[in-house]
Amino acid sequence: MHAAAHALTRAAVEEIRAVRGSVPGARVLLLVGGGHNGGDALLAGALLARRGCAVTAAPATDVSRLHATALAAADRAGVRLAADPIAASRTAAAGGAAGVDLVIDGLTGIGATGSLRPAAAGLIAPLCAVGQPGERPFRVLAVDLPSGVGVDDGTVPGPVLAADRTVTFTCIKGAHLLPPAAPLCGRVEVADLGLPVPGGEPLAVRPADAELGRLLRVPGDRDHKYTRGVVGLWAGSQTYPGAAVLAVSAAVRTGAGMVRLVAPARVVDLVLARRPEAVPGDGRWQALVIGPGTDPADAPRAAELDAALGRALGEDKATAACTEAVTATTDTDTSSVKSDIVAAVIDAGALPLLASRIAAGGRCGPQHVLTPHAGEAAALLTALGEQTAREEVEVAPAAAVRRLAGLTGATVLLKTTPTLIASPGGALLSVDSGPGWLATAGSGDVLAGIIGALLAAARADADNEVAAGGGDVYAEVSARCAALGVRLHALAAERATDMADADPAATTGPGRPFERSGHPIAALDLTEAIPAAWEQLWSAGRRPEPATA
Repeated sequence: MHAAAHALTRAAVEEIRAVRGSVPGARVLLLVGGGHNGGDALLAGALLARRGCAVTAAPATDVSRLHATALAAADRAGVRLAADPIAASRTAAAGGAAGVDLVIDGLTGIGATGSLRPAAAGLIAPLCAVGQPGERPFRVLAVDLPSGVGVDDGTVPGPVLAADRTVTFTCIKGAHLLPPAAPLCGRVEVADLGLPVPGGEPLAVRPADAELGRLLRVPGDRDHKYTRGVVGLWAGSQTYPGAAVLAVSAAVRTGAGMVRLVAPARVVDLVLARRPEAVPGDGRWQALVIGPGTDPADAPRAAELDAALGRALGEDKATAACTEAVTATTDTDTSSVKSDIVAAVIDAGALPLLASRIAAGGRCGPQHVLTPHAGEAAALLTALGEQTAREEVEVAPAAAVRRLAGLTGATVLLKTTPTLIASPGGALLSVDSGPGWLATAGSGDVLAGIIGALLAAARADADNEVAAGGGDVYAEVSARCAALGVRLHALAAERATDMADADPAATTGPGRPFERSGHPIAALDLTEAIPAAWEQLWSAGRRPEPATA
């Protein structure tokens, strides 16, 4: 407990200095529950009081139920115990001379379940009313996790005081990686207390940049456009022609050897005006992108998308012809390649069509990456026989994405904050979805193009592995390709918004940093920033790994 308190105190000092410059004279409010987290907060308050801070403890329970040893230490150090905890919280939230610089949330810990009890909820209510992190005059430091969030599943069943920073102990918890709780954690850091990490399967995994960067490959002297990966794009429509420009541009800038586009003439003309290297018409490809900027109500276009889906699912003989056309351009014997396995990003207007095919007996594989937002995920689940509202997906996105992966057999990328990626039998991946400036029209089209290029490159590499006797390794990396695509998308946004040079301490670890600003961007700006993001990740993947004892 003393080690935890020291870790909290170090973080508290940094937060106080960020608010007011110096520690002595700072005003600190402790929100204290009856468990060990409350004890940690009291001990940290004692250390801060010894450094000259004016510290007040507001208990959410009877004093007799507080951690006795920690309470005694706080009392000796001069921590004031509020006679009226609710009044102390209101005063702290009022700002001005009576307000506080830092709030330490030690109300509940990892053993708590459900929403906060009335006393605890009453304590945080005035503080929540002041605003979100970055809008309020004080900082919030959470002990282990913001009180009231679902520890393992990341749900938010009731009111929660969003943290600017969270100090957790021993290891990351589910709430730090899973939405909707993850954004409420702010910057997350892990304090090693020398305790063993719990065993068993992880609740979620956050791939490191170095791990993702190792999936990227620089072409060699013997490479050509087919060994680098060919992307077939069924994107854009008369109503949304720009989506194809964005998806094609993203695939090209991510490194595709060739991008083919099947779209109406107007869409093709717009794309060629921006990207003359794009090749109009059907042909040879190693991965497909189906659906950006399309509407299932557009019957002629929907028929084209449905035919492309049939090929992706191996339900059309044209699949084998296209795959064989790609592999025939290489000098390597690829007779053992499974021609019915076609990688595809299935997005936007193609998702309802896919649901119809699955309902009729079709089945995806892990090489098919579905990219729904919450509304599309709810519609998919409903079409597959599980009546679901958008709000239900938003409340429990981890459960929704896992269920979709199970029902479809696909790798499912759910567009949340952070982004979640699930595949049948695989670990649930949580990936930073980037700055809020990405909430702009066309951003998803760019993401689809990025992932399509990465899948095509992975398919090309997998084909070579098959020919060399390595077996079909492609399915194992599809989820990682999706995660890599999300990370490239996020880093490109940071660069496009001039956030790439932000304080590194504010950009590392799980959770969502609140102190970064940047400036507005358009989706097309993202495509121009992709190469620099690519190089950043590639460099991260080539750094020597730290030595271990």
